[in-house]
Amino acid sequence: MQKCATTLALAWLFAAAGSALAQEWPQKTVRIINPFAAGTSTDVVGRVIAEGLQKRLGKPFIVETRTGAGGMIGTAEIARADPDGHTIGVSIPGPLAINVALYKKMPYDPFRDLAPITLAVHQPCVLVASPALRVADVRELFAEFKKQPGKYNYALSAVGGTAHLVMAMLMARSGTRLEPILYPGATAAITAIISGDVHVGCFPAVNMVGQVKAGKVLGLGVSSAKRIGQLPEVSTLVEQGFPGVVGSAWIGVVAPIKTPKPLLEAISREVIAALRQPAAIEILSRQVMEVVANTPEEFNAFRRQEIERWKPVIEQYRISLEAPESKR
Repeated sequence: MQKCATTLALAWLFAAAGSALAQEWPQKTVRIINPFAAGTSTDVVGRVIAEGLQKRLGKPFIVETRTGAGGMIGTAEIARADPDGHTIGVSIPGPLAINVALYKKMPYDPFRDLAPITLAVHQPCVLVASPALRVADVRELFAEFKKQPGKYNYALSAVGGTAHLVMAMLMARSGTRLEPILYPGATAAITAIISGDVHVGCFPAVNMVGQVKAGKVLGLGVSSAKRIGQLPEVSTLVEQGFPGVVGSAWIGVVAPIKTPKPLLEAISREVIAALRQPAAIEILSRQVMEVVANTPEEFNAFRRQEIERWKPVIEQYRISLEAPESKR
């Protein structure tokens, strides 16, 4: 009986402490960890959130860059941070979910070590091709691939990223196989397609809108559920006869798993409110990002759905085992 009473008392104390932290948050500068380089999509989202929270709460919020290992170094730092609400972070599908299907061992567990705050944005990808191919749509593209198997290749900037998985799903649905060529970054990969060194590729829309409009590449399909405003003439992959081929290079916001629930709920409310401000929506829309700003529970369910969605593709193409040789 005494042990039970002690346990209940401790639980009450922890709950009370968490509620007090939530009411007083933030008490000092809040770090928002960005696991990719300055100027990337995660950096943009992190800075929009930081600016919005600073305006709302009157306390300093700063974005800190921690790059390496495809985003896992920075994401691991979020997981290891003190769970006092003064370190949160932004990251992408791989480090927050899909890497559990790509790696036998990770420096952290995305579900046991990271608490969801919100799914911030969706980012569609665009399938593009070299103008030399002279095809009008995705069906014509894959029909050409089938005519001459083994001749064509595709550019990659990240093994196991959303764009890679979308390409793999397209190959699976069309019954084709292309040679993957890995480049050290999206800029190099896109340049290779423009020059005709590589035939096709799939990249986040923010990287491709200008290139498609300038006629440097053919914009053949978008991986979103609906067309994007910046490229209204480019139909979705689903519209072109590839049902279920929908993929987003989404960005989520997370905190250390031991962050007290009342504090986590308070942070989530504020981050969601910051993302839903008209100014934030406008800035992110210009970067071809669609604000989602859902609840922690919805985000966590979505993360698990992403693993279930992409794991069969990863296994079919042995993506974790077949990292293609990098082009230098």
